[in-house]
Amino acid sequence: MDVDSRKRMEELVALLNRYNYEYYTLGEPTVSDPDYDALYDELVRLEKETGEILPDSPTRKVGGEILPGFLPHTHLNPLWSLDKAQNMGELEEWYNRLLRLIREYNRTAEKPLPERPTLVMEQKYDGLTINLTYENGILTKAATRGNGVVGEMVYDTVKVIPTVPLSIPEKEGVFEFQGEAIMPLSALERYNQTHSNPLANPRNGVAGALRNQRNEEVKERGIDAFFYHVNYSNSRTFATHTEMIQFMKEMRLKVNPYLKVFHSLDEVKKEIQDFTGKRFSLDYEIDGLVIKVNEIPIREAVGFTAKFPRWAVAWKFEAVEVTTFLTDVVWNVGRTGVLTPAAKLSPVQVAGVTVQNATLNNMDDIRRKGLEFALGRRVRLRRSNDVIPQILGLAEGEEETPSPEHRIVPPTHCPACGTPLEWDGIHLFCPNSLSCKPQLVRLLAHFAGRDAMDIEGFSEKTAAQFIDDLNLTDIADLYALTFDDLIGLPRFAKKKAENLLNAIEKSKEVPLHRFLYALGIHNVGKETAKLLANHFHTLERVCEAEEEELTAIEGIGPIMAASIVRFFRSDRVKNSISRMLSLGVHPLPQEEKREEIRENPFKGKKIVLTGSFSSMTREEATRRIEALGGKVVGSVSKKTDLVIAGEQAGSKLEKARELGIPVLEGEENFLKLLS
Repeated sequence: MDVDSRKRMEELVALLNRYNYEYYTLGEPTVSDPDYDALYDELVRLEKETGEILPDSPTRKVGGEILPGFLPHTHLNPLWSLDKAQNMGELEEWYNRLLRLIREYNRTAEKPLPERPTLVMEQKYDGLTINLTYENGILTKAATRGNGVVGEMVYDTVKVIPTVPLSIPEKEGVFEFQGEAIMPLSALERYNQTHSNPLANPRNGVAGALRNQRNEEVKERGIDAFFYHVNYSNSRTFATHTEMIQFMKEMRLKVNPYLKVFHSLDEVKKEIQDFTGKRFSLDYEIDGLVIKVNEIPIREAVGFTAKFPRWAVAWKFEAVEVTTFLTDVVWNVGRTGVLTPAAKLSPVQVAGVTVQNATLNNMDDIRRKGLEFALGRRVRLRRSNDVIPQILGLAEGEEETPSPEHRIVPPTHCPACGTPLEWDGIHLFCPNSLSCKPQLVRLLAHFAGRDAMDIEGFSEKTAAQFIDDLNLTDIADLYALTFDDLIGLPRFAKKKAENLLNAIEKSKEVPLHRFLYALGIHNVGKETAKLLANHFHTLERVCEAEEEELTAIEGIGPIMAASIVRFFRSDRVKNSISRMLSLGVHPLPQEEKREEIRENPFKGKKIVLTGSFSSMTREEATRRIEALGGKVVGSVSKKTDLVIAGEQAGSKLEKARELGIPVLEGEENFLKLLS
């Protein structure tokens, strides 16, 4: 790499990391989105030209790769649990024990400690503990707490969290920073509105995201983090906890602004009483407060028990539980077509908040809690750490008798579009994905996606705008749009309108398998769409297929076959497809294979692609391999036959080498093999 390129990359990395810190951690952006994007694109271009990515480059935060299993990681210092106090008496016992330990230490100490320590209070987050390791300024490891001594290595997912810096200003020494990964309540609400399997609570959301094998899930769930302890340092010492917190701020780690300092236990008690009701106004869950000794020398003097530090205690909040009447259950259609029941309650005060609604995940959840015959009856309600309260079951004294007037009956037809509903396991869903309004935003964005109709410039935001401003009620409406429709919309100038209309026109001719995938048929993904196209060859034959024909295809089972048949028998689907065809949409018939694929290096092999290719897209490379009888898979395993590595190949290449799997490196060699 030439010196000028290296210097410019270092400048860009430093600048972009500062902008990220200001935007995500401080919440005070100092640069516009277009200016940031221009600098980011310049860095990406330089990385591609030079073939090198700096260790703290923000491009390393991009998700998408399927990750390997997690390795064990031994912390440099143990991560301790906390003793708990659930009432003022237990808190006083902890404090008096602390004072006694200080007095005992002072009896023999050459330099006595203050008899009454300063206390600090922080919030106790209900998330997943993480421990970051920085070596000479670079983030090298990230692990969960585990058993306190050994945790799971989750570096690949933690590094994607926007508030986790890939480098810190302190360039010498080794540091461990302890913190908590959290899922904000607002992010949980957004996620559950757009996913058919809602998350029960933010704790499950963050644990699943960091342990999930796709790190893009970290971004999709909006995972954040707060840091509160320097767990290890081989080059710095701290006199107080507040000094430690200030150092972490200087290292650009996100620290919660809530940090209180007290000089007596009475002050601590008053703050606990004042804060208890405020916890429900936070955008993240906490299950208590943590009280610590501020002075580090006192911490060192009083030490630890076998389980806990003697210098800290967790004040645990009590769950808030009341009873009220369940007056109704309404069913709402989400963007994925899944219907979610919501309880309507007689208004009741819970922790200073009037509650009239509560969550009910599905009929299985309703039956499990003994609520199937609960309409008009008194139920138990708890608002502990959940932004929306949960119904726990019938109130004491209420009996679950099977009275018809009290029964919660799921609807038979979609409340949004009137389509007969179907069951998929425990979930009730509307199969009318093409013209059911709550589903349209998600489906339009899916329909226009790169692997589907590939309508460039069409996003979920555009879909929502068209539904609201142009009253789109069906996917087919896309192909009836005119220039006059678009030019009157906000953010649609002449050029943008023309480009989008051209992209819509271009999308009218696509391979049959992409059109089938674009329709969003329940249970049908890209691979199943290819199976259908390869077997039936034309859209007409797919639409007319019976369940027996479908289940005869290897890879299609009875549930999927029934779903496909129901989809194409729907009058709404028939009308929508008919309109699209009349407006010029022409799914290209799949050519029938007239001869057996000749022997070649790809036939019958499981192949993984990694890196980029200049002469073709990843999708085109996949199609060419599949045309020769190969199967492209997403991750490297012992069953992989070959890994083909283009430019900037990453972890998949490394894993292939570790497992001893054959690797074909270089685009030129790949093209030779294809020919």
